[in-house]
Amino acid sequence: MGKWRDGSGTLTVGTGPEARGVPLRVAASYRARTRGLLGVDGVDGALLITPCGGVHTFRMRFAIDVAYLDRRLEVLAVRTMKPGRLGLPRLRARHVVEAEAGAMERWGLRPGARVRVSVPVTEASPPAR
Repeated sequence: MGKWRDGSGTLTVGTGPEARGVPLRVAASYRARTRGLLGVDGVDGALLITPCGGVHTFRMRFAIDVAYLDRRLEVLAVRTMKPGRLGLPRLRARHVVEAEAGAMERWGLRPGARVRVSVPVTEASPPAR
């Protein structure tokens, strides 16, 4: 996928006719990864944090589902975390997807599944002279 950037896109779960597109926010910068879902009351869709191997829910206002992904965007594990918890880091995890508790079960996201991330392509600015 190359270098990730902060922004928005779509997370596609499943394949074929049952594929489901979910609105996605990407947090790739240090600042965006540090903030994550802190200070919000809910999330519409999902948040992809990259690079990331583990998360916490300290100072969060709601329970979340957490999916740990490897470098090929294959789901390693899915966990539900209540506020005030520290999740164990996953050794092979390179990305984490967070959503409101219960969302990943509705989407059919489970270990072994592979997801796709689509982000809008932005044109590169011309080189400075």
